[in-house]
Amino acid sequence: MILLLATFASLMLSTALILAGHGLSSTLIPLRADLAGFGDLQIGLISSSFYIGFVIGCVFGPFLILRAGHIRAFAALVSLMSGAALLHPILLDPLAWALFRVITGLCFAGILLVVESWLNDQATNENRGTVMSLYIICYLGATMGGQLMVVGFDISTFVPFAIASIFVSIAVVPVALTKAVQPAPITLVRFRPINLYQTSAVALIGCLLIGLANSSMWALAPLYAKQIGYSTNEAAYFAAAIVLGGAITQWPIGRLSDRVDRRIIILLLGFTAAAASLLLFILESGNFWGTFTIFLMLGMASQPTYAIVAAHAFDYVEAEDYVETSSGVLMSNGIGSMIGPTLAAGLMYSIGPEGLFVWVALVEVALALFVISRLFIRPADEALEKTDFEYGATSNMGAVLTPDPLDIEDPYVIPPEEFPAYEQEEEEEPSEETDDLPNRNDEGENPPTTDETQDNSRFPSG
Repeated sequence: MILLLATFASLMLSTALILAGHGLSSTLIPLRADLAGFGDLQIGLISSSFYIGFVIGCVFGPFLILRAGHIRAFAALVSLMSGAALLHPILLDPLAWALFRVITGLCFAGILLVVESWLNDQATNENRGTVMSLYIICYLGATMGGQLMVVGFDISTFVPFAIASIFVSIAVVPVALTKAVQPAPITLVRFRPINLYQTSAVALIGCLLIGLANSSMWALAPLYAKQIGYSTNEAAYFAAAIVLGGAITQWPIGRLSDRVDRRIIILLLGFTAAAASLLLFILESGNFWGTFTIFLMLGMASQPTYAIVAAHAFDYVEAEDYVETSSGVLMSNGIGSMIGPTLAAGLMYSIGPEGLFVWVALVEVALALFVISRLFIRPADEALEKTDFEYGATSNMGAVLTPDPLDIEDPYVIPPEEFPAYEQEEEEEPSEETDDLPNRNDEGENPPTTDETQDNSRFPSG
């Protein structure tokens, strides 16, 4: 284990630093926007803008990496993300902040692509599960740590934005100084929503609804807490409770879904999340531990749903379609995330801060009712051989996939043809020691291999 950690130490350290800065800024921005007098709808638009940028980054991030290479693309994206964090306190304007969040989301998606494709490329089939588990622990832990850092700062000052920028900026150092060989160029996969709907309607519609609800909670929960009378510090604790709740239940609920129809689990999670949301709607403000407990329950019910939906989709596809399926569920989730915070903010504007959890409850109930309808349309198949739940293959953290190869003859798979960042490497003649390596053909080119193709599910090209 120690040797394995040492192998990926630089990437994990960079990831932790970026996520700490991202967690801090994501909690800070809605609170600071409220303090600056921005309206609820404006704050919702700012929150949605991050996911707009994220989806754009999913689409165009691979092309940046093909042009510049993993290390240089990582450095450029980190620098841009760091600069965007510093611009918020300099220019207090809602439209400007929305633009800054688009830039941040774009950079964040590209950074995750670099990190996750690198991890997948360096991992082996024997240790991939362990590596991805460590990565997910790092993701959740660093994000919660960043959220809780808000507790130590006066959000009316420049300092917390500067700290978030510093965390992101220094994340480039471990990657820039690494001796590890950067991964080979990646392969792109198209997003086919109609095909996904025909394969698993629950996967496509479910992930869209999950994006509508979860993005609203992540973005606006601190604002809700602040508006009903809690302090900035308490708002940060509530935001972290959602992530913590998801971390607690993710694995046991996933394993339970291996034993029963996963749609039943999704149904129960949807109704439970709706019930927790309604409790927040009716709960009297001022009871910190009662509110914290409900936030924790909401996270426990809402956060594992994406992974269960993704696992359900994988149950109905062949191994060679895993990449395309993962692309579909993640893009559907991203589209929902783009819309959710703005609509939730509209309800907060109309009926007060409690409108956030009215919105979440409505979406969760809609998810549960849709799943019920699908249970009648497609009854459970007792003979279905399920894919064992593996969070590393179903996480919406990024492009974590099973290591099954793509068929490059498939018209919906687009193998890259030109790699400016790798031309020099391709022109080099293979040495005698590497003539027999399986990842080079007679012309010295690098055709897509198992590990090179398995990390691109989230990046459609058309």
